[in-house]
Amino acid sequence: MHNPQLHADGRLKHLLSIEGLPKRILNDILDTAESFVGVAEREVKKVPLLRGKTVCNIFFENSTRTRTTFEIAAKRLSADVLNLNVSTSSQSKGETILDTVNNLIAMHADMFVVRHNQSGAAHLIAQHVPDHISVINAGDGRHAHPTQGLLDVFTIRKYKPDMHNLRIAIVGDVLHSRVARSEIHALTTLGVPEVRVIAPKTLLPSNVEKLGVQVFHDMRAGLKDVDVVMMLRLQNERMTGAMLPSPQEYFKTYGLTQEKLRLAKPDAIVMHPGPMNRGVEIDSSVADGLQSVILPQVTYGIAVRMAVMAILAGGGQA
Repeated sequence: MHNPQLHADGRLKHLLSIEGLPKRILNDILDTAESFVGVAEREVKKVPLLRGKTVCNIFFENSTRTRTTFEIAAKRLSADVLNLNVSTSSQSKGETILDTVNNLIAMHADMFVVRHNQSGAAHLIAQHVPDHISVINAGDGRHAHPTQGLLDVFTIRKYKPDMHNLRIAIVGDVLHSRVARSEIHALTTLGVPEVRVIAPKTLLPSNVEKLGVQVFHDMRAGLKDVDVVMMLRLQNERMTGAMLPSPQEYFKTYGLTQEKLRLAKPDAIVMHPGPMNRGVEIDSSVADGLQSVILPQVTYGIAVRMAVMAILAGGGQA
């Protein structure tokens, strides 16, 4: 069956989900991102690959960090950028998603970056845009957040280049995390031999093992000898009912402290997609410590998002 994310000749047409993308495409994005990392070091932080193109950031759900990095990425590629915070405008007046999109198509936009609290929103938009427009999913419901998954994998590759020899632990609210899903698909596609998830039963999707991960409920057992510790944010806004005891209790059992981190390999790196709840998921001494690569993740996120846009627009490397 044809993948709606790919052109007939196999090139990337939309980036909606990591799931179903071939390893070749993922490596292409990561390699292209590598060539963009240096752009930030230049005096003029711009390359002309998207000159004359208009990128629309359509955010039906707030996210300062993701929107800002997409905006910086598009501007570094010399695109014109239109930011639409729909949560406070048209939708609140009753306009549908497709009405909003059709208006932007009429304004000759070339690329849509879409964030929405409903799973599948980016797929819906991709089905209704003309062929020359690409859609990037910047997070939809609990479903996927492909550029975050890619930037996390890019960060891992920077610090741990031998992906075929890694043990990676993803810790926390896997159930509500679109990042975790994108991560797991990316890591398994790229050949990481052991991906662990560590969480209480209430914060794991049913049948999560089918994604190719090992499940741990005990933090100490799960962290033993891992190379990478990926902490996830507790998504309180998506929780219904009593899924957890108090934040203090959660921190005691599943929060990352220096003491728990010592169970991982001595050169293990610590990651977090942000924003962090310090003292709930992660202790400040770990978040700001020598093993943390949380800020480099943000920096690399710009290069990865540049790469995705450049590839979708048919451009190459910097």
